[in-house]
Amino acid sequence: MFWWLKKEQAPPRIALVLPGGGARAAYQVGVLRAVARLVPKDAPLPFPIVTGTSAGSINATALAIHAHQFRKGVLRISRVWENFHVDQVFRADTLGLVKTGAHWLAALLVGGLGRYNPYALLDRSPLYPLLERYIPTERIQEVIEAGHLRALAVTATSYKTGHSVTFFQGVPGLEPWDRQRRVGKPARITIDHLMASSAIPFIFSAVRIGNAYYGDGSMRQIAPLSPAVHLGADKIFVVGIRKPYNGEEDDGEDAAYPTLAEIASNVLSSIFLDSLDTDLERLERINKTISLIPDRRLEQGGIALRPIDVLVISPSQSIDRIAERHAHLLPPALRYLLRGVGAYSRHGATLLSYLLFERAFCRDLIALGYHDAMARKDDILRFLALETAARKEAAASS
Repeated sequence: MFWWLKKEQAPPRIALVLPGGGARAAYQVGVLRAVARLVPKDAPLPFPIVTGTSAGSINATALAIHAHQFRKGVLRISRVWENFHVDQVFRADTLGLVKTGAHWLAALLVGGLGRYNPYALLDRSPLYPLLERYIPTERIQEVIEAGHLRALAVTATSYKTGHSVTFFQGVPGLEPWDRQRRVGKPARITIDHLMASSAIPFIFSAVRIGNAYYGDGSMRQIAPLSPAVHLGADKIFVVGIRKPYNGEEDDGEDAAYPTLAEIASNVLSSIFLDSLDTDLERLERINKTISLIPDRRLEQGGIALRPIDVLVISPSQSIDRIAERHAHLLPPALRYLLRGVGAYSRHGATLLSYLLFERAFCRDLIALGYHDAMARKDDILRFLALETAARKEAAASS
C-alpha cells in the first residue's frame, strides 16, 4: 500500500478524518470542542488537512471555512448541532410522510411511474438552505490561499461507476489519484458535494454532480484513511462514531426473526462503521511490520516506507443506547413509521441513531464526545505537539 511514502524532514502535517453516520456525527462536535479548548484561543485549525464523509463531510467543511480561527469554527458548528430539529434536515411532518408513502405505493401497484418514480424514503430538501446559510463554501479557497488550510476533501459514491470518489480542494501541486474503485478528483467543493456525500442510500435521494449521480460516500469507501495520506498527511487524528468492540457476546437467548429495522441497522453499520475499523486494523498491522524491519533493509530493497501515527477518539458509551432514550423526541408520524419497521425493538436502535436530529440527543452526544476527548487530554496534547509548544512559550516568556 501507499500509506508510508517518505518525505523530507519537516513538521508533520496532521490530518483530521471525520467519518459519516447521520445524527451520530454530533459526537464529533464534542471531540472538536475539547480540542479547541486545548489550543490557544486565537489559534488556527491545527489540522491542515481535513477529510470528511457523509455527515462528517459537513462538519469538515464547516471547520475548513473557519481554518483561520479554530475555536470560532467549532463554536459555530456547535450552535447548529445543539439546536437541531429533524424538520431542519428532512420532512418528518404527517403530510410529507403520507405524500412520500403514497408515491411509493402507487409506483409499486402500477409497476413503476417512469420518470416520476420515487427516489428516496425521506425528502431532504430542508437541509440545503440550512447548509447554504451556515457553510459559505466560496470561502474555502480564501483560507487555502491565506495558508491556513492545505486541503479539504469530501467523499461520495458514484452511482454511474460504483467508484468511491474523493473531491478535494487544496494548495497547488496536489495530484489526483486513481486506485482500485477509488479515485481523487480536484474540485471546487460546493453544497452539492456535501448533499451528495451525506445521501444515505434509499433514505435520501442522490445528487447530480457533473454527468453522474452520487450518494453517500461511505458506501464504497474501503480505505477511509487514504484520502488524508494522498493529500500529504504524516499523522492522522480520527474521530470515530462507534464504541470500540470489547469482546462482548449476546446473552444466548433464542433470536426472533430480524425486523426490517434490524436488517437496515446492520446494513448501515457495514456502510458507515466497518470500513474505518478495518482500515485502522490494517494500518496498525503494517506499522508493526515496518517497525520490525531495519531502515537499512528498507533502503536496500528500494522501499521508501515509514509508519503513519494515528490517534483515534471513539465513544465510551453505546450511541444506540443513547438513541433509545431519546426516540420519543421524533415527530409522531416518523415514530409511527419507524415503529412499524421495528426500529423500537431491542436491536433496531442503530437506525434511530442515524435519523435522530433532535436537540437533546445531539447535546448528549456532544457532551459524550467532549468527555471522551478530555479523558484523552494528554494523548491529544502529545499528538498535536501542544505540550512542546507550551513549554517553548513558557521558556520564551521567562
